[in-house]
Amino acid sequence: MMFVILALFVAGAYGCGLPTYPPVISRVVGGDDVRENSWPWQVSLQYRSGSNFYHTCGGTLISDQWVLTAAHCIGSRTYRVYLGKHNLKNSNEPGSIAISPGKIVVHENWDSYRIRNDIALIKLSTPVTLSDSIMPACLPNSGDILDHGAPCYVTGWGRLWTGGPIADILQQALLPVVGHSTCTKYDWWGSLVTDSMICAGGDGQLASCNGDSGGPLNCQNPDGSWDVHGVVSFGSSMGCNYPKKPSVFTRVSDYISWINNVMTSN
Repeated sequence: MMFVILALFVAGAYGCGLPTYPPVISRVVGGDDVRENSWPWQVSLQYRSGSNFYHTCGGTLISDQWVLTAAHCIGSRTYRVYLGKHNLKNSNEPGSIAISPGKIVVHENWDSYRIRNDIALIKLSTPVTLSDSIMPACLPNSGDILDHGAPCYVTGWGRLWTGGPIADILQQALLPVVGHSTCTKYDWWGSLVTDSMICAGGDGQLASCNGDSGGPLNCQNPDGSWDVHGVVSFGSSMGCNYPKKPSVFTRVSDYISWINNVMTSN
């Protein structure tokens, strides 16, 4: 229960996973511009090139000072974390703030060749003030497994189609969970997908795409709050919506102990 207590403590009056402006969601598969501030834990991880910063990955605020993202999003570049963003082209959005990382912790067993343990934590250099536009998502219980077909939503500024441009406006898309027994079939993802991963969407439905990496797979609890069950990890090199190749996420519920250990020791 440590992570629950920690999340409640840092979230204060705002709690976790309960946006002031709830997302407008649909059970119809399709990508949409989101309602502003409806996914207030979504962040844009940006890298510096010259005098400018550019979006490279998504991430999820899980406390007032920690952001969850994918290990493959982290390199030797100079980064900043933009919180409270809706339109990436609007540099003066009220309620948004860019904060530099104080520390970045990539999972010690990250394997880029086999795509294993694709998870990282970013400690912000200063805690962020929680608000209607910036608040953390909840973490799932350790070991939680989602049912096949569970309605979850991916959010991010990724490409709207294979080869297309990065989106300016934050997007959301319904990605029903694909059960492990289906996703690991030989003509689906086979042995590339492990028990530490979640498959969702794809196979004629929408999928995450370039630029969504590191962002959350958001799944709603019966009480209306949202857990971040997945971190966007990889998809098919043949396209963002290829048959039998759903999006693959790092399963957050398999890393709760690791998350707690990193947060408490840093």
